[in-house]
Amino acid sequence: MLDSLKTTGKSIGREINRAWESISEGWRELLSRSGDAITHFTRPKAEENDNEEGLPAMFPRWSILASEVEESAKDIGVRVEVPGLNKDDCNITIDGNMLRLSGSKQLERETSNSTYHLMERAYGTFQRTIVLPRNVDTDNAKANFKNGVLTVRLPKVGSEHSRSIQVT
Repeated sequence: MLDSLKTTGKSIGREINRAWESISEGWRELLSRSGDAITHFTRPKAEENDNEEGLPAMFPRWSILASEVEESAKDIGVRVEVPGLNKDDCNITIDGNMLRLSGSKQLERETSNSTYHLMERAYGTFQRTIVLPRNVDTDNAKANFKNGVLTVRLPKVGSEHSRSIQVT
């Protein structure tokens, strides 16, 4: 009987170790591949406490704005997933080889007499900086927004000055 318990205990220990390794591997991959995508959202101090609408005091403050940077012979393409935003919510600034995306994501409730049981979406202002593989021509950069994805096309051969880009 004691041997059976020891064998069962070792088997359970091996399974727990495997599960822990799987979880650890997932977190390591998330942080190594997407660490820069984790973006901090801030809210005005007035919104940080529960209010009359019954909003939780501790909305998430971090979210993922996943991106891709792709280089072709003539330009650099940057795509950023920005769910819950409209094109007018996004501001883009290019400075040398740095693309800065900033904006604001506002909470929109369908009803004010409800209670949240799950809240994983972050709201507030944010800024995300993406390093470009080289300097770009800011004067001929173009940006568009479709289906929650912001796409910025940046011709290579660039100037060094900063410029804001209108999202269309």
